[in-house]
Amino acid sequence: MSSQPVGPTYYADFAGLEGLKKNVKTDDGQAVRAVAQQFESLFTNMMLKSMREARMGQGLGESQESDLYQDMYDQQIALKMSQGKGLGLADMLVQQLTRNRAAQTAATSGNTAVSTPTARASFVKLLQPYAEQASSQLGVAPDTLIAQAALETGWGQHLPSASDGSSSANLFGIKAGSGWSGNTVTAITTEYGGAGGGASSVAQPFRAYASVQQGVNDYVTLLQRNSRYSQALGTGDDVGAFGTALARGGYATDPDYVQKLQATVATVKALRAAADTVPLKISTTPPITTAGESS
Repeated sequence: MSSQPVGPTYYADFAGLEGLKKNVKTDDGQAVRAVAQQFESLFTNMMLKSMREARMGQGLGESQESDLYQDMYDQQIALKMSQGKGLGLADMLVQQLTRNRAAQTAATSGNTAVSTPTARASFVKLLQPYAEQASSQLGVAPDTLIAQAALETGWGQHLPSASDGSSSANLFGIKAGSGWSGNTVTAITTEYGGAGGGASSVAQPFRAYASVQQGVNDYVTLLQRNSRYSQALGTGDDVGAFGTALARGGYATDPDYVQKLQATVATVKALRAAADTVPLKISTTPPITTAGESS
């Protein structure tokens, strides 16, 4: 339940005005109406003052002091009038402010939605040539490989990185086991299973490469030479068979890995179709900037 906005009860109620300002900043709808009523009271007071100033001369018994009291009275009357039905100006202001706020919210949401597909489309375009090369060597559809890289790195936004922020160029979340003699970086990853059977975040060493090309080459070599992943080779467009073979071989511990991979492949295809229909302004800059989760 929203609290009743604190508004002025007489024209010089500065505490009430401060209360209104505080509530408006929290986007309180009642405070918006109170501010609109306050504006209407100011307008009404100006109108009353103009009417009095239009009089001819000064009446008997009138003085600067009486004018001061009359002005104070007019301001209080104007405030009281605005708190009722008033002149209808407050209602008009509330409607306009509400429409403007709704339009601004919709525009912000729309910009966010557009920026996300654009970033993902950039990721797909960046990986396309590497995926086609790996596809010919592994017998797996390029979209499947792009989707796996997207799933492992959050569409290129969460690659394992060194302490100085430099990227590992490890697009496929390959860990650095005892047999790896190259460079490594340490990153937090989510692992499933263990004693509790649930998910847990742990720090793991990951392989680090000098370039994306080097990382893709190592990924191809890993799948070709490790017998645990032999069933993943030659699966073509069968995303389920590819993902299941990787999961069974221990590449990923997430029990929903196959379903997530299938969903990501569908997103890759949709992005490609959208880009063909309405070309997006996409960047060719590799979106590989920060550390994050990997398998």
